[in-house]
Amino acid sequence: MGKWSKGVVFLFLCLSICVQIASVSSSTSPLQGNQGNKESAATRTFKQEQGDAHVVHCSRERSRAAWKIIEEYLMPFVEKEGYKFSTKCRLHADNDMYRDQEQHKQHVDINEWRCGYCRKNFYEEKYLDKHFDNRHFDVLNESHSRCLADMCGALHCDLVMDSAPRKTKCNPAAAARNKHLCESLADSCFPVSNGPVSGRLHEFFLRQFCDAHTCTGGPKPFSKGRKKRSSILYISISILTLLLLPLLYTFVYLYQRGIKRGSQELKRISLGGRKKKAF
Repeated sequence: MGKWSKGVVFLFLCLSICVQIASVSSSTSPLQGNQGNKESAATRTFKQEQGDAHVVHCSRERSRAAWKIIEEYLMPFVEKEGYKFSTKCRLHADNDMYRDQEQHKQHVDINEWRCGYCRKNFYEEKYLDKHFDNRHFDVLNESHSRCLADMCGALHCDLVMDSAPRKTKCNPAAAARNKHLCESLADSCFPVSNGPVSGRLHEFFLRQFCDAHTCTGGPKPFSKGRKKRSSILYISISILTLLLLPLLYTFVYLYQRGIKRGSQELKRISLGGRKKKAF
């Protein structure tokens, strides 16, 4: 009877241990499942954040260089002639997909750039560019023929982008392609059939940009130079200088007059002292 009771107790202990093990395993399996769900959710979030970076197959930097060349070496001459080229011209502002974003850049200070859309500040322009790519890509019009960087071959963008131009061997095939592109721009932007003004600008564009696309030592790019625009700051400084010049001359005159009076008084004092000593 004692042996039977001991066997029952042993069997009861084994059953209780099995029940506890089953309960522990059942409680840990949902936890592992939750951890797996959390990991998969984190992975999905990371993939979504990567997907938020809108990829545009058009160089912003080269487009910016092309627009800088247009503004400095072409538009002053076009505006002087009072000419308006159509939107069919690839150099028109409407055909630059980054133009709206570039116009919403605010250079507040040396190390401060501001987004004109959401007013966020950035230390460098490149971070603002990344912000545009991630948050304001919806303003880009990525339709055909709106990548201004495609015109860099004709406009000599490398000269503007490289502070120290690298000496590379001229490629006749590349020079011929760029010259053909340049001449097609002249034909589409300034058709000779549009009148004498358009004809003059057509000739100017060929001399300013197209003639330099050669490996035979022809004229340099931008041979016609660029027109300097009078800025408001320059005019303000000039006016301020003209106003301050009379004040400066007056101050110098009074200063010299004061020195002269002081020397005369010292001379009188010294002469008076000498007369007293004579007595």
